[in-house]
Amino acid sequence: MDPSSRYARQPLLSVTLPDGTVRTMSAPRTVPVPPPGGQRVTAPGDRLDLMAAELTGDSTQWWRVADANPFGDATRLETPGIAVDLPGG
Repeated sequence: MDPSSRYARQPLLSVTLPDGTVRTMSAPRTVPVPPPGGQRVTAPGDRLDLMAAELTGDSTQWWRVADANPFGDATRLETPGIAVDLPGG
């Protein structure tokens, strides 16, 4: 698993299906409350991956921006004019 994945530190769970097949999956993840890192207002064309690339240099870290704004539909953060909390350290 990629060490930068949001599931990298999650324990693995295994389940045996009735036919004997074993499936392994990541345990459910509890969304942490990251330390504040400021705020910005979204502009037309903003996307979570672009915000993450701007903040961290890595677009795959979009989930860090989403975690800093835990109110359900993360794509809402891409709406122009929305105040977005930015993850800190």
